[in-house]
Amino acid sequence: MNNHVSSKPSTMKLKHTINPILLYFIHFLISLYTILTYIPFYFFSESRQEKSNQIKAKPVNSKPDSAYRSVNSLDGLASVLYPGCDTLDKVFTYAKNKFKNKRLLGTREVLNEEDEVQPNGKIFKKVILGQYNWLSYEDVFVRALNFGNGLQMLGQKPKTNIAIFCETRAEWMIAAQACFMYNFQLVTLYATLGGPAIVHGLNETEVTNIITSKELLQTKLKDIVSLVPRLRHIITVDGKPPTWSEFPKGVIVHTMAAVEALGAKASMENQPHSKPLPSDIAVIMYTSGSTGLPKGVMISHSNIIAGITGMAERIPELGEEDVYIGYLPLAHVLELSAELVCLSHGCRIGYSSPQTLADQSSKIKKGSKGDTSMLKPTLMAAVPEIMDRIYKNVMNKVNEMSSFQRNLFILAYNYKMEQISKGRNTPLCNKVRSLLGGNIRLLLCGGAPLSATTQRFMNICFCCPVGQGYGLTESAGAGTITEVWDYNTGRVGAPLVCCEIKLKNWEEGGYFNTDKPHPRGEILIGGQNVTMGYYKNEAKTKADFFEDENGQRWLCTGDIGEFDPDGCLKIIDRKKDLVKLQAGEYVSLGKVEAALKNLPLVDNICAYANSYHSYVIGFVVPNQKELTELARKKGLKGTWEELCNSCEMENEVLKVLSEAAISASLEKFEIPVKIRLSPEPWTPETGLVTDAFKLKRKELKTHYQADIERMYGRK
Repeated sequence: MNNHVSSKPSTMKLKHTINPILLYFIHFLISLYTILTYIPFYFFSESRQEKSNQIKAKPVNSKPDSAYRSVNSLDGLASVLYPGCDTLDKVFTYAKNKFKNKRLLGTREVLNEEDEVQPNGKIFKKVILGQYNWLSYEDVFVRALNFGNGLQMLGQKPKTNIAIFCETRAEWMIAAQACFMYNFQLVTLYATLGGPAIVHGLNETEVTNIITSKELLQTKLKDIVSLVPRLRHIITVDGKPPTWSEFPKGVIVHTMAAVEALGAKASMENQPHSKPLPSDIAVIMYTSGSTGLPKGVMISHSNIIAGITGMAERIPELGEEDVYIGYLPLAHVLELSAELVCLSHGCRIGYSSPQTLADQSSKIKKGSKGDTSMLKPTLMAAVPEIMDRIYKNVMNKVNEMSSFQRNLFILAYNYKMEQISKGRNTPLCNKVRSLLGGNIRLLLCGGAPLSATTQRFMNICFCCPVGQGYGLTESAGAGTITEVWDYNTGRVGAPLVCCEIKLKNWEEGGYFNTDKPHPRGEILIGGQNVTMGYYKNEAKTKADFFEDENGQRWLCTGDIGEFDPDGCLKIIDRKKDLVKLQAGEYVSLGKVEAALKNLPLVDNICAYANSYHSYVIGFVVPNQKELTELARKKGLKGTWEELCNSCEMENEVLKVLSEAAISASLEKFEIPVKIRLSPEPWTPETGLVTDAFKLKRKELKTHYQADIERMYGRK
């Protein structure tokens, strides 16, 4: 998992093919431009490099196992955004009173939907979307109040569980706010979970009511409703489903509008409702988990508020001018936290989806506008998988350019990289910005390690800082986020003001908090953002959480980190990713994957090893265009499946991987010796990756068991 790559510009520069004499002349012009633009820069702005070198966190005492705190919270950890607002309903009431008629939640109008037949015969659904329609803070507040009251009329009681199983959209947030107001415990489930995982979550939490969409009702819930015996009410957020007769006796389907109308009518009679306490459960969040069945993490009101307090502090000048684009799953702690940060600061939230995000997205009809072009967001959260995809798409387009255009792009790219490494900015190379609407001022990345190459690409092409964050569902999403002016790569920043972090020795892996020059060890997060534990799973809660002598709650993350001298954290390994080979060498599977994942030839990769063998193997999802081109060069023919199943093709890809591994300074024993090419991509729907696109190693091992035996030679 060690994703730290040297941030020296020379290691990440693109290669050009320009005549040396012409290059000399171009360099002369660039030097002249730099001198002219540096003079005003020198007088009117503080060097980013100077800020970057400042101390960001310090240990609270001189002991090796001392906790590190942000320099802004050395005297005490922050836990509330606004005085007296210690529950989520109070936070929203505060925001509603302050930003009453300001726009809050936006949804694009669907103008037209049509089926488009692809050359291979497959049918893709394409949409033409109109303007964003907005609900104000007041609108959302009234709708949430009525919806919560309507749920109460349907028999929902305070401190009992209600599930939401729905795509990211305005109604999700309205429903969540209703639950926070009426002290209903919101159970969140990913829309991409498989049937058994959904049944497990619904039955474990004993829900009687579930909020969903027409599509998910038809595609996922319909088949499993009979396996959830306690279910009584299904509420669809987007109108009546086409068929009503197929549900078991005793299950009633309502629309969200009907429940709101019921609540509005009842509120005329002034029905009282129970208010939550800070210690009450706000959300039971089922993680899609990289191992086994999903676990429900119990997150209190005070946990979420502490977490969003820490996150908000890292976003300078956050306020009413900001526009956030919401498209990641709201059932994921990163998206829910990001939207609550925005909602509490007067920002607008416009909804989108990965299929409609940009003009080139898969569901957008050619010639019409994607969501970023219409919304022009200033803030955006992303997981590395999405950023890696943007990076590869742009680089593929660069490779298709004429030689002159390509070299021009590369020169501008390398020049801007030099300037960024010196803490300066430049208007050059700002063309790619329009891909995300042109106004992005901060990209927040979390969920998995981001490669240095992709981070630097985002800095250069989108002209904005990438706030790389680290947090877990178990810490309410909060842990660390890099400062906006810190352009170093391979780090996740200093602890947030709501929490502190210490490193615990892990002898088996050889990591100690006394290590020189940097202390290393298992990352422990402490603070009010550390959650209450796992729902109905005391053994796992005791294994992962503990309280110290001061009553502060700590989470043992299982991740291995090290602190830089300025107090910034670097994730260097993961306990679960560390495998001991037959000869005793330790291999970090995440480190191997990080070194190879950014190759144009690789869409995804999973390294695998076990202690009964002496070498590493791998499963690779190849890039179709790149693999087809490699096959053409090597004179190999066949269908996509035939190429992926070809031993010759495996060997050719292995050569490319081995060269890249040597360039990335992997040890000989870390380099995969055999691979399996997968013709099918890994998506959350296949069950091989989580919703944040983290590898599910257990499922991948089961899926490729026959290949593992082949590559290791059957025993």
